[in-house]
Amino acid sequence: MNFEYLGLKKLIATHYKEANLFTQESPYKLEYIGNKNGNRMPDPNAFITEMIGTGDFRSKECIALLEEADIVVTNPPFSLFREYVAQLMEYDKKFLILGDQNAITYKEIFKFIRENKLWLGYDNNGTKWFQVPMDYDIPTESRKKIKDGVKYFSMGRILWFTNLDTTKRHEKLTLYKKYSPEEYLKYDYYDAIEVPRVVEIPVDYNGVMGVPITFLDKYNAEQFKIIGIDRYVKDNPNYGKRFTINGKEIYARILIKRKE
Repeated sequence: MNFEYLGLKKLIATHYKEANLFTQESPYKLEYIGNKNGNRMPDPNAFITEMIGTGDFRSKECIALLEEADIVVTNPPFSLFREYVAQLMEYDKKFLILGDQNAITYKEIFKFIRENKLWLGYDNNGTKWFQVPMDYDIPTESRKKIKDGVKYFSMGRILWFTNLDTTKRHEKLTLYKKYSPEEYLKYDYYDAIEVPRVVEIPVDYNGVMGVPITFLDKYNAEQFKIIGIDRYVKDNPNYGKRFTINGKEIYARILIKRKE
């Protein structure tokens, strides 16, 4: 409906369907080049054709469509998130995709974040609702709803990952707390201080700091430098393991330094 308003040349949407001997339903693709009817909803069936394979993003058929595209917007399978992002990077595509917050801690994904090739988009707070089949089992009542005959499943920790520029990634994080060794403890085997909350990043500390992964939603590459992530920072004496304080393991921490 916003095709002309956004000035698009073409819209491609693909549908994935696992091969099944007991059904004749085939995956399909939609290729829309506009019909000059303003914002009236077009009949999608006029632009849909069957796909040759299953619609797997790794197939030659889908890669050919990817090569044609300028921007990819999708909800990729979370279990294949590393592989999907690697493909987008390999083909040098701009993208806006959904992923689990814990993907930040994946070694392969964090590499792109540190290199400033990947960051977080907007609207990363609260839960997001995903449409699911009516027979999809959701045991927790608070995480499901049915509206207009459509079933939805709520998920927390779902973020927008992108390499499209945003205004917020250039906004400076306002700092107000002062450093004191009594309040900011050091890790057992790594020379950095623990900052348990992003708002508590000290304004006057110039050394390495460990901050929660939620920091990335406020990250400004002009204000901070990312050193690494706890388990995979190269000078971690217990490489592959999380940091500890007084023997107690701390959840994933991003290591940063102030640039000023």
